[in-house]
Amino acid sequence: MIYLIVAVLCSVAVSVLLKVLRQKDIDIRQTIVAGYPVAFLLTLVLLKPELSAIDTLGSAWGIIIALGILLPLVFVILGRAIAAIGMVATDAAQRLSLIIPIIAAFLLFGEVLTNTRIFGLALGFLALGALVYSPPQKSSVNTDINTTMKTEHDSTATLAANNNRQNTLSKTPLWLFGVWAGYGVIDILFKQVAKQGAAFPLTLFVSFGLAGLLLFIYLLITRVRWQVNALLAGLLLGALNMGNIYAYVRAHQVLSESPSIVFTGMNVGVITVATLIGVGVFKEQLNRINMLGIVLAISCVAVLFLA
Repeated sequence: MIYLIVAVLCSVAVSVLLKVLRQKDIDIRQTIVAGYPVAFLLTLVLLKPELSAIDTLGSAWGIIIALGILLPLVFVILGRAIAAIGMVATDAAQRLSLIIPIIAAFLLFGEVLTNTRIFGLALGFLALGALVYSPPQKSSVNTDINTTMKTEHDSTATLAANNNRQNTLSKTPLWLFGVWAGYGVIDILFKQVAKQGAAFPLTLFVSFGLAGLLLFIYLLITRVRWQVNALLAGLLLGALNMGNIYAYVRAHQVLSESPSIVFTGMNVGVITVATLIGVGVFKEQLNRINMLGIVLAISCVAVLFLA
């Protein structure tokens, strides 16, 4: 059980770290690129991939290249979503990405879609809608407009603030959808690599190395101004990311006869802990519809597992 607890805490800690970095205006891309060498080395030490089997990956290389691109991209989107809507809704959306492999299994791989799974999928989509819901701020906008009539200076500042706020709100569903879709597609890719016979540790090892290299090249091309704080934070991010993966794998190994405990405990645990920290520590505001979304997300995880 200790591995499951560690996996949950590491997963939530990643979101906490990204939220803090955003608040301090630190370039998350640099943090991510600095984290990959750490994850790369920890994968080598902890999971011990069979490097001699790299020639057997064959057609899996196309999927690995896709992972190399998606892994850092989704991390960046995750940071944006946490900044826009908070870690509570973002972590819930990440956990709800499990419905994408289920849909793919039905549409692409011929699996039977049962009534229970249909119900679970419906709960998942309702949860996503509830998580991104934000009540209209009509009264505050009207107040701001009245205030802007006092002086020209106040008018310019208030209108700019309103525009920034509206831009953030308009992009919120897109960032959350990116988290949900991105992690869902990554899950499908990993499962397809496993079906082709490539060992999970080796796939993870190569994907981490490729992801870090591609992101590093991109930052060099864009001539980014390197931040020491961002790079140092990357060491922690890489350790937390790998800690989450390693602990989750070990939890499945230790509790091999009780996969339901691992699956449900991981997903429900992350949503619950993220909610407690987001609301209790970072004072994130949840309206009643958002709270309903959290309940629906947990219900979705439970129903899809039982299916």
